[in-house]
Amino acid sequence: MSIVKIVLDTNCLLESISRNSVNKIILDKLISGDYDLYLTNEILMEYEEKIADIFSSETAELIISFLSVLENVKKIDIHYHLNLITTDPDDNKFVDCAFASNVHYLVTNDKHYNKLKSVTFPIINIISLVEFKNLLDS
Repeated sequence: MSIVKIVLDTNCLLESISRNSVNKIILDKLISGDYDLYLTNEILMEYEEKIADIFSSETAELIISFLSVLENVKKIDIHYHLNLITTDPDDNKFVDCAFASNVHYLVTNDKHYNKLKSVTFPIINIISLVEFKNLLDS
């Protein structure tokens, strides 16, 4: 398979930030270029807001800065809104990004995305953070 292309839900990014996190490999492998991360301005803004809430505004600024300069972080524009997640419509920005960028996986631990398993079109593959981490380790 060519390089893995993903969209990373905010909850998974947050779990990979701390140096002491068992999921630190997610950011480490991103920095080393082991996979491509696709995002939108809206996703980037959510990342920044949540990182600042949980860690600090300085940490948020640092992470957003490095996401902005990594060549394997691809910022795209969304031109079509699928509105597939009705239980938490805010999650649709990740689904729309995954669809528009034709990624291999949307990485999330959020159960709202289980709805996508019953959608016949478009097919958006959902994997958990642990599954993605195992994929990176193999």
